[in-house]
Amino acid sequence: MRFTLATVIAALPFLVAGAPTKSLKTGFKIPLSKRSSLTNPDGTVNLEALRAHSDYAKAKILNGFDRYEQNIGLPHPSAPRKDVQRRATGSNSLTNDDFQLWYGEISVGTPAQTYTVDFDTGSSDLFLPGSKCGASCDGHTRYNPDSSATAQDVGKTFSLAYGDGSTVSGEQFRDTVTISGLTATDQTLGAASNYSTGFAISQFPADGLMGMAFQSISEYNASTVFDTLVSQGAVDEPVFAFKLAQNGSELYLGGTDSSLFKGDFTYVPVTNEGFWQVNLDEVSANGDSVLTKLDSIVDTGTTLIVGDTENVDKFYQAIGGQNATATAGPGFYTFPCAKVPSVSITYGGTPWPISADSFNLGQVSSGSADCVGGIIAQADVSFWIVGDVFLRNVYTAFDVGNSQVGFAALS
Repeated sequence: MRFTLATVIAALPFLVAGAPTKSLKTGFKIPLSKRSSLTNPDGTVNLEALRAHSDYAKAKILNGFDRYEQNIGLPHPSAPRKDVQRRATGSNSLTNDDFQLWYGEISVGTPAQTYTVDFDTGSSDLFLPGSKCGASCDGHTRYNPDSSATAQDVGKTFSLAYGDGSTVSGEQFRDTVTISGLTATDQTLGAASNYSTGFAISQFPADGLMGMAFQSISEYNASTVFDTLVSQGAVDEPVFAFKLAQNGSELYLGGTDSSLFKGDFTYVPVTNEGFWQVNLDEVSANGDSVLTKLDSIVDTGTTLIVGDTENVDKFYQAIGGQNATATAGPGFYTFPCAKVPSVSITYGGTPWPISADSFNLGQVSSGSADCVGGIIAQADVSFWIVGDVFLRNVYTAFDVGNSQVGFAALS
């Protein structure tokens, strides 16, 4: 599930051309397109989108914690205590206004129909706009289970609510889902009968969303698409990998694409199967260690790096940054544009640099000497959500079979 409020990132949308193709080895490639809106035409930060992304990132993870407790019967170890949790009631789940998403093609049903979906490692469910969806689905390709010979009604509805009062709701079905020639049968998915206005085609170019985290945070409490592919023997290896970059972005299923990385992988074990949650060893700035021993969630569906207030404040103090509550909003910080810090994140004992272009989101306002940093803070969050500000700098493998995440240098 990828839900509530809004995700974002800089620049104009771009499309990686070409249909999904099989690699020369055993895996399968899916070209990815990017939608983005963090930067205004004049190069300054889109503050409205940035604030929405901050709220989105927190809300999506908190929703996953709720689903984890619902499915497992115990609170997630990283979940905030409910007596101090400050958020709107209900499941905060889907994107609302501005978007950052990495999307590609899948096909569903018999006969198969093609859809585009946002691939999100911070959630675990597949949903599409259904045939009963109203005007907000105009321009999207609708999924009609009545037109599929392999569709089965699960007999359950789903309803995902947001803090702004909008919802995504519909019915659950099972059907055949194919990604680049890999087929999952009897896969649970949602056919939405209602999309929030944020899913209008002008705002959300993909038709739907495919979650790639673990079943324990599934709204449906059902096997994820990739888990189904693994259990049905459709892939040679229980591994998928992402390159999220300005050019040649790709999701690779059934292994890793050796043409996109160099050197060896550094692997870190998942500490709790729900999200892709791993230990973050260190955050460094300008060659100095600033923070150590943090819990983190690796999430392709979050644009920025989101951390707890105390540690994020400590990080910006170390680089001469300033709290930008008055100019950008709560949780945001600026630093002198002329002094972009050298930042790295250490996983598995290996430091991984974050490029200046990734960390620097742009001027806080036209003509300002201050720029907004790609690490932001959220109240009531005790963990870090490590999103695309970091992931654009590495090749990332999600190893389902060994419950670990691997990082390698981009080639």
